[in-house]
Amino acid sequence: MLGTDFSTGSPSWIDLGSPDTDAAAAFYTAVFGWDFTSAGPDAGGYGFFQQDGKTVAALGPLTDEGASSAWTVYFQTPDAEATAQATEKGGGKVRVPAMDVMDAGRMAAMTDPAGAEFAVWQPGAVKGLDRTSENNTLLWVELHVPDPQAALSFYRGLFGWRWSEMAAPGMTYRVISTAEGDQEDTSFGGAAELQGEGMKPSWIPYFTVMDPDRTAEAVQGNGGTVLMPAADVPEVGRIAWFADPFGAPFAVLKPDPRM
Repeated sequence: MLGTDFSTGSPSWIDLGSPDTDAAAAFYTAVFGWDFTSAGPDAGGYGFFQQDGKTVAALGPLTDEGASSAWTVYFQTPDAEATAQATEKGGGKVRVPAMDVMDAGRMAAMTDPAGAEFAVWQPGAVKGLDRTSENNTLLWVELHVPDPQAALSFYRGLFGWRWSEMAAPGMTYRVISTAEGDQEDTSFGGAAELQGEGMKPSWIPYFTVMDPDRTAEAVQGNGGTVLMPAADVPEVGRIAWFADPFGAPFAVLKPDPRM
């Protein structure tokens, strides 16, 4: 599961692009109990979702005309420019070239060869999220693409990721780990084949919750949509998939206590 001792290739940041940041902030505050704090008058509407003063995610306005509201997962890198170059060499695209974010760090945004969007973070003053793997915080990230094996080979070229295969209902699920350390202890996400009509290649964030069914009620009561009702997954926990009022998909998980 995720921690905050970030290393190369681990998810270290996550933010939401939304056409209405005020409404999006109100939605996630109602669902997860987060507070929203602006990053300042020069931040262009960008700000931080916080829990007890600890940053757990971020939110900003959509900047590209025609872009869909979505969560973006950032993976740590020691060199954003080099990772952007490696992305192009591996068949991906660079959507936002490496750039400084004041003294916080350096970022770049890319699209992998399958069409899933992601970003990288080269830390400066901001190392990453302050809190993960606790109630109502980021726990897991999951890649959904037509060919998971090919996609993971691309990411291995960027970050050195390792993965192991496990049988899941109707699919082979791949559990992803960073390049170094115990493979099980450094696992942070998974990869699966696209499931369901209309789903596009993407990274989906999972947030820990105590009761996915109650979270579903909060989502629907605040203008969101249930994409997949809460269901038990053996040896994993109880999961559910949602979309916020602007269509950004996300998931929740109540982990099996034996995990």
